[in-house]
Amino acid sequence: MAANGISPERHLSRAEAARLESAVGTISACRRALAAQPGGIFAALAGVAGAVADWQHYPPGDVYDPQSHAQYFYHAHPAGSRAVGEHGHFHTFLRAEGMPLGVAPLVLPEAALPGAVAPAPQAAPLKRGIRDEVSHLVAVAIDHRGDPIRLFTTNRWVTGETWYRADDIISMLDRFALDSAGGPVLVNAWLGALVTLYRPQIASLLRARDQTIMNWRRKRRTNVFEDPRIEVTSSLEIDLDARLAAHPRARGDDNGGPLRPRLPPMAEGWGEGRAR
Repeated sequence: MAANGISPERHLSRAEAARLESAVGTISACRRALAAQPGGIFAALAGVAGAVADWQHYPPGDVYDPQSHAQYFYHAHPAGSRAVGEHGHFHTFLRAEGMPLGVAPLVLPEAALPGAVAPAPQAAPLKRGIRDEVSHLVAVAIDHRGDPIRLFTTNRWVTGETWYRADDIISMLDRFALDSAGGPVLVNAWLGALVTLYRPQIASLLRARDQTIMNWRRKRRTNVFEDPRIEVTSSLEIDLDARLAAHPRARGDDNGGPLRPRLPPMAEGWGEGRAR
């Protein structure tokens, strides 16, 4: 494991390299197409004007794929509470009907105690499908140009999700497909390919998330999933242009460069899950 607590990307198999190659092509094509449209990604999400109101879900009603049961929405926090350089972020999910067989929610003993009051979720997905269980995969922050700048994970209360172990969520990442979803086709393809491109980094962030949560739980002895003092549980700044430029090496031995996670200052608790 790397010194910062996030594992480097491992050597890719041929099948993984092929998926990566496809993702790189999709992202590049979608970026060109979105850049050619007035308003770019924001107009695709919010309409011609591209104006995004604080906390509102875009597109309205969320994007949901009834075949894969993947779901996402974009929203923005008020300007004073956004991370530096961020316009807003995507929250990505997989609902229960699309999850692999055998995964089960993690329930901590303190969650069953009476009297625990959960904060109101900031970013709960709208109900889709039949079952209530839903897992947050990763959030993708973008800047005012529409370029992704950060990947991060959150505590349970932020999205009101069902909590699954990191390894279970990692097994869900390949199921985040939006081929049958409505809404903005270019954004759907771009976001799905982005999850594929950064899959190893997302997996590392999810494991760091679990470590952060458990370290916080040991030290504070609270119902950690509902503790509003811990919001963002792992975070990694990314440079998409550099990643795309490096993709020929990624077919064989690219490790994506050193991973240097940094938590936005608005969130407490970062460092709990780092290796020392």
